[in-house]
Amino acid sequence: MRVLLIGAGGYLGRFVADRLLADPAVQLTALGRGDDADVRFDLATGSPGALTRFLDAVHPGVVINCAGAIRGGARELIRHNTVSVATVCEALRRSGCGARLVHLGCGAEYGPSQPGSSTAEDAVPRPGGPYGVSKLAATELVLGSGLDAVVLRVFSPAGPGTPAGAPLGRLAEAMRRAIQAGDAELKLGGLGVQRDFVDVRDIARAVHAASLSAAQGIVNIGSGRAVRLRDAAAVLARVAGYGGSLHELDMHPGAGSGPMRPGIGHPRTEHDHALPAAFPYPDGCGSWQQADVRTARDRLGWRPRITLEESLADIWMEAACRI
Repeated sequence: MRVLLIGAGGYLGRFVADRLLADPAVQLTALGRGDDADVRFDLATGSPGALTRFLDAVHPGVVINCAGAIRGGARELIRHNTVSVATVCEALRRSGCGARLVHLGCGAEYGPSQPGSSTAEDAVPRPGGPYGVSKLAATELVLGSGLDAVVLRVFSPAGPGTPAGAPLGRLAEAMRRAIQAGDAELKLGGLGVQRDFVDVRDIARAVHAASLSAAQGIVNIGSGRAVRLRDAAAVLARVAGYGGSLHELDMHPGAGSGPMRPGIGHPRTEHDHALPAAFPYPDGCGSWQQADVRTARDRLGWRPRITLEESLADIWMEAACRI
């Protein structure tokens, strides 16, 4: 099976590439903006005609799109997350390769949901920010393209390679600084939100499964369980061996009260490594998000395998290397 992977140099794309390369039946070609790509092509500025000519030359059976931007202004997000997908869809329509398209969407397309609920694929999307809007527009382009296509709506990625600017990455960095400074108290903010974290390696498995399946439409990819960021911080402290206390700076309804103490410590306040407030969470989904993942199980034969503790341990290992 010849696969064209777009965005192989990105956070998720690197793990998707590793997963595909481990399959001896896959012939992988990576397309992207970086020097490490087999073919350099910028979807945000390249023409559909140029991409069509490349598709006709390579003739892939599957095109996987992991490209996109998670930060920037509305115009930049639209250019990298929406216009780029329009280019892919138009090129595939023009090409004679007949490739299947696997596109990575995100849980931010749904927007806020009711606490305690699980969001299924038929939920009406109401994104709460420009990122979710740009990704939702891309999904609509894919679904309306008439192509053999599936959109994987990935919830909150975790695990190795987590960007330092992501909430879990900021937690690990704050803990690293506290350990390095010998602080017995770590003050954190914005820990009341609950998200559905799914490991990047499980996401890569889902992409691989989707490329081999006949599934179309939207498929949620998540753990199926919302975890409070405060609880993730406590697990991270345990795997890091941090014996001080974690004190939450800002409290919100339902967030509980008082400091969390993953170990014995004597609090002090001369060092204040406060995590930048993550409430509302930067994905625009409010205080709660949890995926209904039954479709992934039924149509892809996929279930998450890697626990959040393992994902956090890998995040910590990378942060600890900076001590």
